[in-house]
Amino acid sequence: MKSLILPSLRLLIVTQLICVAAYPGIILTFAKVTTPDTASASILTDAKGNPIGSRLVAQDFTRPEYFWPRPSAVDYNGSGAGGSNKSPTSPRLTERAGEIIARHGATAERLLPPDLAAASGSGLDPFISEAAARFQLFRVAGARSVDAEKIEPLIAGASIMPGGFLTGTRIVNVLELNLALDAMK
Repeated sequence: MKSLILPSLRLLIVTQLICVAAYPGIILTFAKVTTPDTASASILTDAKGNPIGSRLVAQDFTRPEYFWPRPSAVDYNGSGAGGSNKSPTSPRLTERAGEIIARHGATAERLLPPDLAAASGSGLDPFISEAAARFQLFRVAGARSVDAEKIEPLIAGASIMPGGFLTGTRIVNVLELNLALDAMK
C-alpha cells in the first residue's frame, strides 16, 4: 500500500496557496483598483497625516460640543462587532433606553429620533439620521457658544442619501461632521 502522506501534503500546500494567498490577493487587488478608499479602511487623517479614525467605524463622542453617535453594544470596539441581542421586553434594554433618553434631554414634546436610542446591528454604525443630527444641533451650538445657524450648513453639507431616491432618509457620518465642526472658525 502506497503512503498517502506525500500526496496529502502536496494537496494541502496547493490548497493553502490558492485559498490563503492567491484568492485574497486577487480580491484585495481588485478592491484597491475599484474602490481604493474603502479597501484601505477609509482612514481619515489630520493635517499632519496622523490617523484620526475610520469613516466606516463609529467612535464614541461624549463631550457636549460634539455630535454623538448611535449607542454601541460593543463600546465602539471595532474588533468585537455585535448587537445587544436584548429582547424588546428586556428590563435592561428599557433601563438603557431611559438613560439614553435622559442624556439627550428628550421629552414627550421633543421626541428622540430612534437611531439615537437604539444600537445598530453591528454596534459600529458611523452614521446617524439627519433628524438625529438636527436633534443635537442646539446642544452642540450651546456648548460651542455658536449660533445654531452657523452649524446648520455643516449638517446639510454632510448629509447624504446612500440609496438615492429609494431610501428617502438622509444620513450623516458623525466623525466627518465633528471634524467639520472642529475646522469651523
